[in-house]
Amino acid sequence: MKACGLIVEYNPFHNGHVYHLQQSQEHTQADVMVAVMSSSFLQRGEPAIMDKFHRARAALRSGVDIVLELPYVYAVQFADLFARGAVLTLSGLGVDDVCFGSEAGKIDPFIKGYQHYKQHQQTFQPQLQQSLKDGLSFPQASKKAYESIGLTTGEVDLSQPNNILGFSYVKAVEEINSHMKPRTIQRTKSGYHDEQIEHEIASATSIRREILSDRSITSNALKALPSATIEQLEAYQRKSVLWHDWEAYFPFLQLLVETRSIEEIRSIHGVIEGLEYRLKQTVHEAETFEHWMQLLKTKRYTWTRLQRVFVHLLTNTTGEDIEYYKNLKEAPYLRILGMTNKGREYIQQQKKQIDIPLVSNIQQLDDPLLNLEEKATDAYYAPLKPTIKKNLKKQELTGPILM
Repeated sequence: MKACGLIVEYNPFHNGHVYHLQQSQEHTQADVMVAVMSSSFLQRGEPAIMDKFHRARAALRSGVDIVLELPYVYAVQFADLFARGAVLTLSGLGVDDVCFGSEAGKIDPFIKGYQHYKQHQQTFQPQLQQSLKDGLSFPQASKKAYESIGLTTGEVDLSQPNNILGFSYVKAVEEINSHMKPRTIQRTKSGYHDEQIEHEIASATSIRREILSDRSITSNALKALPSATIEQLEAYQRKSVLWHDWEAYFPFLQLLVETRSIEEIRSIHGVIEGLEYRLKQTVHEAETFEHWMQLLKTKRYTWTRLQRVFVHLLTNTTGEDIEYYKNLKEAPYLRILGMTNKGREYIQQQKKQIDIPLVSNIQQLDDPLLNLEEKATDAYYAPLKPTIKKNLKKQELTGPILM
């Protein structure tokens, strides 16, 4: 059986994801579609609107055959580390192709771009480091470094968000010497950060904004979502009495910053260049999470960077916790969140060929990454009432969803 891998967040799974899924399957002629999905917290440092199990169900009911969990240590990171973790995971299961959406829509420019990048690393790296020293954010510094070697013009414009992620996927495939073949399809209609729903294919950002601002699935949002996602959003809200956004975590974050010492805050992953003092100085001024972010945000401390710091603060993740996993050449384990019958058949086939542990229960393996995953789950469910939290956490112990 031939498998195609997708690197996703499904926050939530929408019509654009259906298009990506169908086009990727057609493009690769795959028998099995495998999605590696961020769990509780996402790449830009946000809590998922609903938990990973409800998001996985929506995906499985919409055509995905296997949903693997992207470990927290990779999920809430800058593009290159996020991509590395996802590629390690898919590669570990023996997936044949990885297919991503991009503004470019053709894979050859990415391959040529990577070769060009390798040839000009002696220019790229010093420019990146100098831009960071000058106070630019990592995305801005990266863009300037790519500009310095001519990779923000032409067919693969690395100032575009999906092109940047796609280039990180190609880099990861090459750098871990994966057998997987990278492929891409053209993104359609909506932009990555579009904030308004204009079509039946809309950005996840615009859909979340609509749902969270109205606290209901509006008719506008309905047109951009498949029925499976609508069912899962409604089911999760019935169980938890909320959809997650940062405001639900505001009191917890205030308490953490108030009660932890400067040294403790400084040890948190992503806290550098005096941010610990800025957090302490602003904690009593802030009236909401968004207000706090406005007080903290500068050219150097971007919104995304600050959100990631808040996630790591919630989970008490230090720089040391992350460092070891930056250069791994193999996934430490593969956690299956859910699968269809076809997906199960594929896993049975692959079991004989892989030596990475397959995990379906969070307590099945004693691994630091799974311990960190458990902390992330605890932090994610923190705003819920104890009985609701207890019931939802049982999902961590019951094995994969079977469709």
